[in-house]
Amino acid sequence: MIQNDWDEKLKIIWESEGFQKFLKIVDEEYNKKIIYPPKDYVFNALKLTPYKEVKVVIVGQDPYHGEKEAHGLSFSVQEGIKVPPSLKNIYKELEADLGILPRNSGDLTGWAKQGVLLLNAVLTVVKDTPASHRNLGWERLTDYIIKILNEKEEPIVFILWGNFAKAKKALITNPKHLVITSAHPSPFSANYGFFGSKPFSKTNEFLKQNNQEPINWDLNKKEE
Repeated sequence: MIQNDWDEKLKIIWESEGFQKFLKIVDEEYNKKIIYPPKDYVFNALKLTPYKEVKVVIVGQDPYHGEKEAHGLSFSVQEGIKVPPSLKNIYKELEADLGILPRNSGDLTGWAKQGVLLLNAVLTVVKDTPASHRNLGWERLTDYIIKILNEKEEPIVFILWGNFAKAKKALITNPKHLVITSAHPSPFSANYGFFGSKPFSKTNEFLKQNNQEPINWDLNKKEE
């Protein structure tokens, strides 16, 4: 499925009868409707960030539902697509926190390649219909992913923005990990605790305290 260490970690899921049935339901949705992201991108977060390399998890709700936006990473859009409002606010907080200037691109692949798992709780959505695949069955998989990340010996940071993501805190019981919560970066809630929360500097301080390489949040420079 993924072709890295996630396959072994998720083997019990991949091989289960229930998940095979669920995948057929997802296939039927793709056959009948316009579904985002494209099939090849559904598991992009896991493909770009192997289990052993996860340092940070940023939990999103479900993919963007506009054409060519979603590509399997929470809060990220494909290159060339207008930066969505929530991501604009993430960039504003990044500038206030670390002095990193906002980008014209909303592609966060560079974070994923450094160990930031950009995980949506729901991995697919019907075009122009937000939350349309909520309770379809993805949550069983993504909750399990959070649970096995909770079991990691290496300390990691879970960033939970908004009430939906904060509900996942119940799955994170290992005291080695850091959980950062705040309001969602959406324009409707960013002024109520997201701005000024300094998640990026807090994350890097924690990683350094635990002898791990901090994340280079600045994606303005082209990757080597």
